[in-house]
Order: sequence, then C-alpha cells, then structure tokens
Amino acid sequence: MELVSRADLESQFASLAGNCPDPRAGLFGPRSLAWRVSRESALFLGAGRAALLQLAHPWVARAIADHSTVLKRPIARFHNTFRIVFTMIFGSLDQALAAARYLHALHTRIRGALPEPVGGWQSGSPYEANDLDALRWVFATLVDSAVLAYATVLPLSDPDREQYYQEMKRFAALFGISGSALPADWPAFTAYTDDMAASAQLGVNSAARAMGQAILSGAGSWIHPPRWYRALTAGWLPPRLRNDFSLSEPDRGALDRARRWLPRVYTTLPPAVRFVGPYHEALARLRNRPPGPLTRRNTCFWIGEFTLPFGNP
Repeated sequence: MELVSRADLESQFASLAGNCPDPRAGLFGPRSLAWRVSRESALFLGAGRAALLQLAHPWVARAIADHSTVLKRPIARFHNTFRIVFTMIFGSLDQALAAARYLHALHTRIRGALPEPVGGWQSGSPYEANDLDALRWVFATLVDSAVLAYATVLPLSDPDREQYYQEMKRFAALFGISGSALPADWPAFTAYTDDMAASAQLGVNSAARAMGQAILSGAGSWIHPPRWYRALTAGWLPPRLRNDFSLSEPDRGALDRARRWLPRVYTTLPPAVRFVGPYHEALARLRNRPPGPLTRRNTCFWIGEFTLPFGNP
C-alpha cells in the first residue's frame, strides 16, 4: 500500500500553481479539452458506468459501505461527486485546490479492513481511501467514462482523446497522483483500464452487487433510469464485471435505438440546458459577472448548491 500524504498533495499543488497562467480560470480554462468535454450534460450518460466500475474495486465498495450512507440517497451521491469534480475543473485555482484538500482530509478518515475475500483480496486486507492505486482507479473510471459518454453524442478524434487525457493529468494531480504514476499516453491508459478490468484487483461481492443494483434502479430517489440508460451502462461494462453485477445482457434494440437518437436530439439542445451550470458560472467569473438565475438553478441540479463551493466565484 502506498498512501498519498498531505506533503505529496502539496507538492503536486506547487507544480500546478506554478504552471497556471490565469488563476481565475483555474487549471484548465475555456480553450481546454477538459472544459469542452466536461461542460456537456451528456457526461451523465457515463455516471452509472463510472459508479459501478468504482464499486468493482473492493476497497472502494467497502469504504462506502463502512463510512457512507449516500448509497441510500443516490441524489446525494450524485451531488457529492459532481460538487468536487466540477469545482476541480471549472473552479478558480483557489477553489480547485481547496476542493482537493477537503477530499484528501475526508479520505484520511476512511480506512478499515475487508470482512471477506473479494477478487484477489483476502479477508482482513486493510484499505485506505488515500491509497495511490485506489485513487488511480477512481480517476481512470471518471476519465474513461467521460470519453465514452461524450463520444456517444459528439465526435471526438484520437488526437482529441490524447489531448484530453494529457490535460486530465492535472485533475489527477489534485488527488495527489503524480504524472509518473499514470500511463504515459491515451493508448497506455486504455491498456491500463483493460488490464485492471481483467485483473484480480477488481471483484464484486454481494454488498457491492446490491449497491450497483440500487444505483441503476434509482432506489430511494424520484429519478429512475430508463431502460435505454441501463442498457447503455450494461453495454459499456466489461463482460466479466457485467456478470459480476448480475446485469443481464444489454437490450440490443434499446441500445441501438439510443445510439441513433441520442446524438440527433442532444445537439438540438440550447446551450443553457446542454452545458452544465458550473461551466456557465466559470464563464461568468471570467467576465467579472455573477452567475445568473438560470445558471444558479442549473448548477443546483448538478451539485445541490447554487454556486461552486470553496470560494466566491
């Protein structure tokens, strides 16, 4: 186990701050692929997949079972995830670093042991949320699922994928993950995700399976994912993990229909709806304006708050 310490985190911050030309724009800015991809509300298409892939890591699943109640409140989990992610991407430099410090401090309190064997892990194996390998996997699920979701509705070339991945290494640094601990380029990154999916590092027990089923059913929430969304999620999972989560083979008819109509419908949406509120808020900040009422409502939908946290935009 290799833990990311607070000193490791601050070392990454020093490098990020030293290479940030406009702290108001944060670590990426309006010309970046990170903003171009992350502003799309279509990223929600990959949210279920990312959540299941994270649960497939026994440490992540156990940590959630031991230290969180948000899986009983899917909307809270949705808001908690996007509140941190969008602040890191669309927030100012100070906001992004504050969000990262908050997450690291939260993770320092999350530790325990596996109560039973799962995958290649023995009963009693210790886990800690700030473990480098676990953090790297969570980062990978977010990046890989975002690319899948984006490419479902909008074109994304191979050079774009490469640029997006290289930019998102700055996002990884906010977890305390150094560039040297990540695959060098997009092909190496996809090889890493494929290897992980086939490895004993991942495994699904009955608790993780129940969590996954709750997420896809929208248990405890007024939002119930439609059939086509569940088909997309199942179709995007590696077959081994799809079986481990007891998901049936995706409905190919629903899957094909979704892949046909989603791009046509999505590209007709007005920017106020298509682009997430935190992106609009970031643009307003760069114009020295407060976010408007529609942006505030949009942002609240995504993060449960009317503005990005950890500072005044």
